Amino acid sequence: MAPFVNPAMTDTYDVIVIGGGSAGENAAQYAVEKTGLTCALIEAERVGGECSFWACMPSKALLRPLDVAGAANHLDGISSVTVQRDALLARRDTWRSDLDDSGQVEWAESLGIEVVRGRGRLAGQLRVDVESDAGVRHLRARHAVVLATGSEPVIPDDWAAVDPWTSRDATGVTEVPGSIAIIGGGVVACEAATWLNALGADVTLLVRGDRLLQRFEECASDAVAASLTEAGVRLRFGVTASEPERDAPDADRAVGRPHGGPVSVTIEGERVSFDEVLVATGRRPAAGDLGLAGVGLDPDDLDGRTRLADGLYAVGDVTGGPPLTHWGKYQARRVGEAIAARASGKDPGPVEPDDAVPVPQVVFTDPQVAQVGATAAEAADAGREVRVVDEEMSAAAGFGLLRDDASGHARLVIEGDRIIGATFVGAEVGELLHAATIAIVGRVPLATLRDAVPAYPTASEIWLRLVESAVRS
Repeated sequence: MAPFVNPAMTDTYDVIVIGGGSAGENAAQYAVEKTGLTCALIEAERVGGECSFWACMPSKALLRPLDVAGAANHLDGISSVTVQRDALLARRDTWRSDLDDSGQVEWAESLGIEVVRGRGRLAGQLRVDVESDAGVRHLRARHAVVLATGSEPVIPDDWAAVDPWTSRDATGVTEVPGSIAIIGGGVVACEAATWLNALGADVTLLVRGDRLLQRFEECASDAVAASLTEAGVRLRFGVTASEPERDAPDADRAVGRPHGGPVSVTIEGERVSFDEVLVATGRRPAAGDLGLAGVGLDPDDLDGRTRLADGLYAVGDVTGGPPLTHWGKYQARRVGEAIAARASGKDPGPVEPDDAVPVPQVVFTDPQVAQVGATAAEAADAGREVRVVDEEMSAAAGFGLLRDDASGHARLVIEGDRIIGATFVGAEVGELLHAATIAIVGRVPLATLRDAVPAYPTASEIWLRLVESAVRS
């Protein structure tokens, strides 16, 4: 039997959002802005969430100076530029507001959103319980509840026993280990290897597969692997680290500092020791303790959906869709607008994104990797008849001006007369990606793209080369 909740002891809002990260903030904003709706934004840690304090912002704050230093050191006319460790970490701290979320709380309150501190959990249809040190607070929503609790790192049981670093320790590093093994070969692993190596750690990447960045084009994997190797990072492919043991675990360990003594592991029959180990083998939706079963839903089967039931939505990583801030915010905007429309008696239209909407992503390694839409392999696996157009980025004079030894690669995946996928590898290529995203979303024919004249001399000239090659092939 469900516990009795006295309505007189229940606070009522039009909208309740569980999770105050980027996606939750956007869902709340788009629901209440200019609508007069009331909203409670529930957050157990910091408003702004993983992106603001532990992921996107601190990682890119660490990586951008490395980009600039790399460019400067490859341009004649500039003397050698070095990375200053303490200053780099201070910059990181500035960009994550020294772990102070008061600015984002002030932003929420300026929109009339009430920030509720505690851990939210569904207590029934349109009902949420919030547990905090002060006790349990009962909330009720008139129109909608939005789940935006993000994701959490996946730590296999044998690794959990040695308390390894997670991505939070990597972005929040304050004491750089002398040596560190990174388990994984995805985006987090490659980016963390980049800045930890620059900060002075002896970095080894232990990759189960045969290449880095498995979900990207092989040209991207090869370029990033070559660059990391040249920088001094050791790459070991086709290996599994097992039997981890830690000397002298630190019960009072802090984020960003070694969690005790060295960690020893077995790799291909050899026992190897590292000062620290970062497990970067993926993340899972943080949906297990949201009370979904109580409303008839399986927390392991949200399947990327944003509308879960009448008045119940999910946005961001918790849906199980692409774990990217910009995708979560896109979902949140649609959901927030749909809630506002429904509350005013209007037809909200479809809430779920069209299956054809591509998800762009940039990997901020050196070189950068920017990709949107289908890869050639994904298109082939789906049985689509496509052709591929490849160009070296050096074909664009403006790209060559970025570094004296500039190199890179560009690829378009084309179906009929339209682009369905694009990949760019090289310095600053993240800034080229949105043009590809627009071309795919707008279903722009190649003949039309020929009239989109890129300025000279810019890296965007690569578009001219690609489109001309595509039209002529």
